[in-house]
This record gives sequence, structure tokens and C-alpha cells, in this order.
Amino acid sequence: MIEYLIKYHGKLEKALYQHLEIVLLTLVISILVAAVLTVLLLQFKRLSGFVIHLFEMIYCIPSLALFAIMIPLTGLGKTTAVIVLVVYNQYLLLRNFLDGLYHVDPAVVEAATGMGMSPNQILLQVRLPLARKAIFAGIHLAVVSTIGIATIAATINAGGIGSILFDGLRTLNTVKIVWGAVMAAGLAVVVNWILNAVEKKIG
Repeated sequence: MIEYLIKYHGKLEKALYQHLEIVLLTLVISILVAAVLTVLLLQFKRLSGFVIHLFEMIYCIPSLALFAIMIPLTGLGKTTAVIVLVVYNQYLLLRNFLDGLYHVDPAVVEAATGMGMSPNQILLQVRLPLARKAIFAGIHLAVVSTIGIATIAATINAGGIGSILFDGLRTLNTVKIVWGAVMAAGLAVVVNWILNAVEKKIG
């Protein structure tokens, strides 16, 4: 184990960098898309239930199957991985974003309206601050989920930690398998611990 780390530390670092790149790119796009959808769906509460249910059904599709469906359209590589991950994240993000905003005390919203605040001001200055815990919880879930599914994305040449793990499985190299598993699990655990700490401060 240590010998492999010393000899191939560059390869491990590259895999970790690729993984973090996929995760960060996915999260930025996912949050932007979810934010736009949330603002639109706040105006149509009945439609929001249908949209969330649609993304829930997509989320139930195994990642390998969804990757395979996308390959004829977007090819192998990081682009396909990011698209699939963004779509998966919409269920986690939208559900929490909308739940948090919908459960803001109506009396508070009514009071803000009575003070002459516009709908946009109410959203930005009243609803979002009060729903911050639910919103962050959705982002937290999306981050951990993305780290895990991004590992599987190595099967479509997207790179990342999964490339070490699956290369080890293909060649029956136990050391690679262990390092891939340890890095994937370790990254998820560390990030989850950090986000838990942030979430406690927000709450």
C-alpha cells in the first residue's frame, strides 16, 4: 500500500483532481439549474409536485443505465458524466429547496407583503433566509451523492478516483482496488464531516 503511494502518488493525485473537478463542475451547474427551476415552480405549486416526481423516477434509474442511455447522444467522457450527475441532483435539490420555501410561515410572508415588499424581495430577503437550513441540507445530499456516483463515471472514461478502482478490478490488482475504495470513501466521509459541521452552524 505505502509502496504504491510512493511510486504512483502522481497518478493518485491526478485521479483525485479529476474527481474533484467533476464534482465541483456538477454542483455549480446543478445549483444554478435547481435555483432557476425553483423560482419558476414557486409560481406553480401543483406543477412542482409533478416535476419532483419526474426527477424522482429518473433518480431511481441505475447510474450505469443512465450513462449508457446518454452515450449515443453525448459520447464517452466527462461531459456525459456531468450531464447525468446534474440531472440526478435535481431531485435532491428541488425537493429540499421547494420544501424549505413552501414551509416558511405564511404569516411572515403576509407581513412582508403588507410592508410593501415585492415578490422578489420577499423571496430574497424573507423566504431564502428562513429556508436556508433546508436548502443547505439539499446541497449537502447532492454533494455526497455526486462524489459517490462520480466514482462510477470512470466506466465511461470520465476519469477520477473510479479509474483506479475499476482498473484494479479489471486487472485483479488488490492494491489498486483498495486505494480506489479508500480514496472514494475517504473523500465522501471527509466532505460529509465538513458539511455536517457547517450545517450545525447554520441551524
